[in-house]
Amino acid sequence: MEKLEGKVALVTGGSKGIGRAIALALAAERASVVINYANDEKAAEEVVETIERKGGKALAIRADVADEASVKDMVNKARAAFGQVDILVNNAGITMAKPWQQITTENWNTIIATNLTSAFLVTKEVVPEMVERGWGRVIILSSIAAQLGGVVGPHYAASKAGLIGLAHGYAAVLAKTGVTVNAIAPALIETGMLAGNPNIKKELIPVGRFGEPEEVADAALLLARNGYMTGQTININGGWYMS
Repeated sequence: MEKLEGKVALVTGGSKGIGRAIALALAAERASVVINYANDEKAAEEVVETIERKGGKALAIRADVADEASVKDMVNKARAAFGQVDILVNNAGITMAKPWQQITTENWNTIIATNLTSAFLVTKEVVPEMVERGWGRVIILSSIAAQLGGVVGPHYAASKAGLIGLAHGYAAVLAKTGVTVNAIAPALIETGMLAGNPNIKKELIPVGRFGEPEEVADAALLLARNGYMTGQTININGGWYMS
């Protein structure tokens, strides 16, 4: 297992929930961390301050990761601050729970752009430099919705299934380069994204409780340290989907 000290991580959607937990976990391993956020500057700066109080290095960068120009600007700022990006965590996403009959084309396009296209854009921007250096980690946050359909809607399930396909595609073509690409598929993690959806119940989970963001972060650390695991989906779901 490789040490992460001196590596630079970029975590999209890193100001809250799972992204925040992953950012803090990477910083605890002495990686420098770029916290991407869309709107909540206060939350992002709080993550930075938490990391810096413990002697780590971090930077918050606002960017719309569904917009290519914004992604390029974000990555350039990350390079200017820390020199490179070694670990990419594609975590940014939204849920938008709706009955299937009410999903509009606009809803579909928004979900696909925010959850799937964003991961492609950021990966496309940082992976070439990883290949040049012969070392890199791409970690993509999917969902149990990709495997079972989930409780949000088919638009969300499709976007999350696409992320697993994206991971497989990049893992296959990058296997000999020193860059690994893997996905994590959580289910019902205790974050703000659970709010407002009456279909979300602890009873859905065989272990009888929601997951903690830190439990997902543990899997992200495993993937960041491991150079032999690629093209895999790690299921953090309390036994809901067994593979």
